[in-house]
Amino acid sequence: MMRSWLVFDGPIRHALHKLKYRRNLALGDALAGHLAEYVSTLGWPVNLVVPVPLGKERRKERGYNQVALVAKPLALINKWRYSPHALVRIRETRSQVGLSIAERRQNVVGAFLGDADLVLKSTVLLMDDVATTGATLASCASALKDAGAKSVYALTIARALPHHGLINV
Repeated sequence: MMRSWLVFDGPIRHALHKLKYRRNLALGDALAGHLAEYVSTLGWPVNLVVPVPLGKERRKERGYNQVALVAKPLALINKWRYSPHALVRIRETRSQVGLSIAERRQNVVGAFLGDADLVLKSTVLLMDDVATTGATLASCASALKDAGAKSVYALTIARALPHHGLINV
């Protein structure tokens, strides 16, 4: 099951771009506080939070994973375990921007590996910043399930809609 808190537009789009590209790291805590209210309405029996990992090159360029800056405080607020290493990107992928639905799915096939020592029998909240087609989240969820996660719920801060020029399923 996947849910998004807001539509990727206006203020949230601006905030996520500041977090991702302008190093406004304090936004992570601010967003997590608001996101926690939304998550509490979902009733998901989560006990582990895992952010979608960046590739080594993107991590090196940026210096941080913007999703982790929201996922970690969200886990702390809810008293859930947080494990940024429970899922690793085992191969670099192209940016998903501008790819078709089929290209997006193909781009992330086999790109992730879950760590059974960290996820076995856990109910995982998988987090990303923006969902477009859900291809990345689906690939990550498969890797976590293959590693023994009991179930995986996916949450994004925002969801891109067709009028944003992005592909939606």
